[in-house]
Amino acid sequence: MRTTRYACLAALLAIAPVSRVLAASSDDCSQGFGTRLAAAYREDAQPADPNAPAPARRAMPSSFPSPPFPSAEWQLGGVAYPIGVPNLNSQYPLEKAMACNALGKWMKDNRIEVYGWINPSMNISSSAHSNYPLSYATRPNRVEFNQALLRIERIPDTVQTDHLDWGFHLDNLYGYDYHYTTMKGVLSNQLLNNPRAGEALNGKTYGYDPMLFYGDIYIPWVAEGMVVRIGRYLSLPDIEAQFSPNNYLVTHSVLYTVDPYTQMGIMTTTRLSQQWTLQLGVNGGNDTAIWNHSSRPTLQACVRWVSADNNDMLYPCVNSFNSSDYNYNNVQMYVTTWGHRFSEKVHILTEGYYMYGRNIAGFGPGGEPGVVASSPLPGKAAEYGVVNYINVEINPTNMFSFRNEWYNDQKGQRTGFATRYTSHTLGMTHWVSPDLEIRPEVRYERSYDASAYDKGNKDYQLTALVDAIWHY
Repeated sequence: MRTTRYACLAALLAIAPVSRVLAASSDDCSQGFGTRLAAAYREDAQPADPNAPAPARRAMPSSFPSPPFPSAEWQLGGVAYPIGVPNLNSQYPLEKAMACNALGKWMKDNRIEVYGWINPSMNISSSAHSNYPLSYATRPNRVEFNQALLRIERIPDTVQTDHLDWGFHLDNLYGYDYHYTTMKGVLSNQLLNNPRAGEALNGKTYGYDPMLFYGDIYIPWVAEGMVVRIGRYLSLPDIEAQFSPNNYLVTHSVLYTVDPYTQMGIMTTTRLSQQWTLQLGVNGGNDTAIWNHSSRPTLQACVRWVSADNNDMLYPCVNSFNSSDYNYNNVQMYVTTWGHRFSEKVHILTEGYYMYGRNIAGFGPGGEPGVVASSPLPGKAAEYGVVNYINVEINPTNMFSFRNEWYNDQKGQRTGFATRYTSHTLGMTHWVSPDLEIRPEVRYERSYDASAYDKGNKDYQLTALVDAIWHY
């Protein structure tokens, strides 16, 4: 759901005289672009009209208020919104300011949206060299430029049932977080062919990733509606998401940090009823472009169930299944997410997975004790874990989230250390305005069988972080 609108008005006031900005409206085409943009932010800051009619929908009512929560709906990958839920985006300030020119008018008439955000962060850490496997603020004790994102999309109308509809999505990501989103074969040289021994992670410090590019076709006559997605899309499961505004917290669990991020292929999402949704797909493997030599045909299958009272959600997935040996990020992944709503203001989310790769070089028998990947033979390496979120609305502009995690990287293939981990994170989201959110957070984590933190120098890590997300 669109959870944003307002911020940086002071900077915009410098573009046009104050009297004109305060008098203008975003649809006043006699004013310049900067004046209309400032007016759009000012309009967004006004209280919403409580008498405005709700958009039509043929799905259950929204589960949560958003804001303050990052989404109003129970989790479902592979679609912009669950089938039958209307496009919950309101018009963004940039779109409003563009509406007076020919391009902006054409985009509005054709339901094409353009918007994005800028996301810096700052962290203070007990580590000196690396915060890993904490993500994405991997470099300790510094200000980081995590994400600048520009999105262009058209969302198909899945509320109606009388005609085919279509959509597309293009995300352009720049910042430090490209380290985690890169797909092999899609501008991946900036990460994979730039070793940086002295840095927390390999690769250029900042990079660009055309992170998502796909087309959607909505077919209303298959069951109660089907969306066919073709292209590069987000891996279906996970409570957490690659994009900052879609997360409850600044940092990510270890469980999320080391699992698949995006896939390229064909995914179908079919609504069987208001409570049941089925997903089937085939792709080229985890984080691997279908034209890359590391690609392997991989199957996906998920089902989502929501209780009749909308208080429980269960989402089991076979996220990656093939018969191939490990190659780049070719892991087999089985995952389930359960959500429970105590009230509109309090809910929990719990995710667990089992993941493994076959015949990975260095992970067979006979390795040196305590040295990861030291075997002369290939072998299976597995990892599993569970993470729980407790999410509470304080008021319409504030929420907090408490995340607890246990993770076992049995042979160290994912994190570099064969050890069990726990992490405990408490964070808050404060909506300064509908277009600016601030998220402070404190996190404590431990490794139990090896010193996995600060590049192998410590078995614990304490971190305090804060980030800001400005939406445009």
